[in-house]
Parts: sequence; structure tokens; C-alpha cells
Amino acid sequence: IYAQESGFTPKRSSLPKRLFEWQRDLACWGLRRGRAAFWTATGTGKTGMQLSWAEQVHKHTHNKLLLLTPLAVAEQTIEEATKFGIKGVSISRDGAAKHSITVANYENLHKFSASDFGGIVLDEASILKGYDGATRKQITEFVQRIDYRLSCTATPAPNDYMEIGTQAEFLGVMTRTEMLATFFVHDGGETTK
Repeated sequence: IYAQESGFTPKRSSLPKRLFEWQRDLACWGLRRGRAAFWTATGTGKTGMQLSWAEQVHKHTHNKLLLLTPLAVAEQTIEEATKFGIKGVSISRDGAAKHSITVANYENLHKFSASDFGGIVLDEASILKGYDGATRKQITEFVQRIDYRLSCTATPAPNDYMEIGTQAEFLGVMTRTEMLATFFVHDGGETTK
């Protein structure tokens, strides 16, 4: 099952020059998809790619974007935005979205209103791993009416079917329950397929 493309085709030349060609390819693919995942290894430049994706979505939709990060990563994201020449990026800890791209910690999500954003990026999206987790539930509910969604992490390249399900649910491909019913059948025996 594949999600419909719901994005747009950017001009490659509008992406930061600092991106490597393959990073530019991945960013363009994610923008065409509209809802995508960059599950690349540590050190492959996900922050630059996700900021480039966010900047292009902002330019295309004229809507603000929310970029959620772990606590220790917000400042580094601002530094990367400067390095890549991406303007209008700021940190918010109080729920105010003053610039085109707002960087916030997952712990502050409850301070924001989803209606303020046309796109969202999850940095270290493996935070969705725990199906029963309150954070996963909060994020999944928050994004329901947000069109553009990007999941970025080096950790999943999802490790198990539960994580694939929570990622699919975040991206709006299908719910975790639909994914399990479609691809995994319990035959009543000791094993499942």
C-alpha cells in the first residue's frame, strides 16, 4: 500500500547549495510525497535535509512549520539553519510561532495549536516507537489536520512491525491497527505472520 503523493515538485536550484546531490534528491522526493520519512544513518545530514524540506513547504504553502526535536537538539538545529542559509527559524518554548519555522522540544508540544501550522517535522522520530506512549498519542492526534509531515531518524529504519505501524499512522498512510490487519495475520497458533 502506498500513500498518494500530496506534495509538489520544487525547483532543485531553490534548495541550499550545501546539500549533496543525493541529499537534494531525497529532499525533492520528500517534497513530492508531501508526507515522507528520511530514515538515514547517523551523520548523513538529516538536519540540513529536514530544514530544507521545511523551508520549501513554507515557501510553497505560506504556512508556518513546526520542527519537534529532543531537548538537547534545538540549539544545534538553529546552528544548522544558519549554516545552510535558511532564514526564519527560531526556538519557541512557550507555544508562540513567530517565524516561518518554529523549533520546539517534544515536551512543549502541548503549548502549541496544530491550526497554526501547515507542516510538521519530527527529528528523532523514533519517539513514536512506544505504541502505548503518551507522547506518541499526543503527536498522532496533533497532526491529524496537518497536510505536510516529515519523519526523520536514524534509529528506526523501523526495527519492528509495531514501529512501522506508529510511523505509518503519523504519516497518515494508515492506522497501526489497519497496518496490522493488512499485513499480519494471527492464525491462532503459536506464531504469527
